[in-house]
Amino acid sequence: MKQTTKKHLKVIRRASEAVGLGVIASSALVYKMATGFSEKQKLNGQKEAIEQNHPTDNEWYERLSKEEWQITTTDGLKLFGSFVQNPAATGKVVILAHGLHHSREQVRPYARLFYQLGYSLLMPDARAHGKSEGNVIGLGWLDRQDYQQWIEEVLVKQDANAKIVLFGISMGATTVMAVSGEKLPKNVVAIVEDSGYSNVFDEGKYRLGHKYHFPTVPMVAIASRISKIRDGYAFEDGDILRQIQQNHLPILMIHGARDQTVPVKNAFQLYHKANQPKKLYIEPDAGHIETIYVNPQKYQRVLTDFLAQV
Repeated sequence: MKQTTKKHLKVIRRASEAVGLGVIASSALVYKMATGFSEKQKLNGQKEAIEQNHPTDNEWYERLSKEEWQITTTDGLKLFGSFVQNPAATGKVVILAHGLHHSREQVRPYARLFYQLGYSLLMPDARAHGKSEGNVIGLGWLDRQDYQQWIEEVLVKQDANAKIVLFGISMGATTVMAVSGEKLPKNVVAIVEDSGYSNVFDEGKYRLGHKYHFPTVPMVAIASRISKIRDGYAFEDGDILRQIQQNHLPILMIHGARDQTVPVKNAFQLYHKANQPKKLYIEPDAGHIETIYVNPQKYQRVLTDFLAQV
């Protein structure tokens, strides 16, 4: 009887160890999927960003005179961005943040709207994207510190009295909201976010389960621990709801009601926690970052009216 029990316990222990190793291996894969981006993937993301734009936006942008700017992050990465001086010389600058797995080229349609409103443009490649160094994606959380440096770069290279708007789509929207909760110079006057998520950890669970139909428990939590050890931050640290509560700048939030990448409930959560002045625009027929294409006239009108007020 005792021998049989010991044998069973041994089998159970070995099975448990195998399951445990499988969970750890799966979690490591989840971490890699969430944060890893190779040089080849960066090039492909840049190509996709250009191809997804309307040709007229690409043609408009290519005709502009551009400067290549560079910063070095606190952890030693060289990040690159394009700066376009607006001949209107209004003293207004917008810093545009692109989405996950893309590059600065993705924000050209939005840059065009701001340019028409008299803004000079700064379009960085986020860490681990485009021409910027690194292969670990910041998911909008690590990027907040990088964009604080870009703000300082504008003030040094352009005008110490410049009026700066932060704009972002998807991961870039999360980035500018994360930045909004930090201590910023008075030059930053407004935030515009399109399709951002309210929490890095929760968004990771949603994408893993919804897009890849992969079990999220306990893999995302373990992947978060791996990120903490390797990259210095856990996914739970990326609490954008907390950041938005610390923001007192005017903020415009835009989201598509049919978004299957970042569910629209994120927009309502963020809007509820945000301080005044704030504005929410939900486009009923738009998916993820589709509002500018589904209803371009209203998009431009909402953006223009908001910026005129701030």
